[in-house]
Amino acid sequence: MALLAPAISGEVGLRLLLAPLSSNIVIRTASCAVGIGLPVYSTFRAIEKKDEKEKERLLLYWAAYGSFSIAEVFADKLLSSVPLYYHVKFAILVWLQFPSNSGSKHVYKRYLRPFFLKHQAKIDRFLNILSKELTKFVSSHEDEIRFIENMAIRGATTANYIVNGLDQPEETRAVNTIEGPNTTVTEEAGVSGTET
Repeated sequence: MALLAPAISGEVGLRLLLAPLSSNIVIRTASCAVGIGLPVYSTFRAIEKKDEKEKERLLLYWAAYGSFSIAEVFADKLLSSVPLYYHVKFAILVWLQFPSNSGSKHVYKRYLRPFFLKHQAKIDRFLNILSKELTKFVSSHEDEIRFIENMAIRGATTANYIVNGLDQPEETRAVNTIEGPNTTVTEEAGVSGTET
């Protein structure tokens, strides 16, 4: 029985170690760390050090990564069912990132630059129309956007009080007024009322 215990614990440990690999949790986490986490920190360092060569390399990486991510969104259902897809994705992200092989520079020069040069006028027209429509939408819903902004600020303030274990200041506890697009809601000691 004493000889059986190490064999069982070793088998259980091996199964626990390999279980995430079969569900792609480990490789997806590694892809996120290598594909986003490391480049974000590298971008921070390049900006702080004012290293223009490193900034250019990282801009090429982000352009290639962004294009890869857009393609992945549209092909996600198909790609996620392909065996070892996340392992291949991890390898591609590593290839794009390292300066020695210039993967992102290759993708930019070979695919992205020609595509954008060919379609630049169409893309600019589309973005101009989108910008105008977004501006119209924002200006026509300005009251609702301000209401949501106020609610978000109040929610964040309340969460901060809860997380830090602080009581709300006396003046906020006495009367909480939330102004909406067309109404004002006043809460006093748990009683709600609506004014128009």
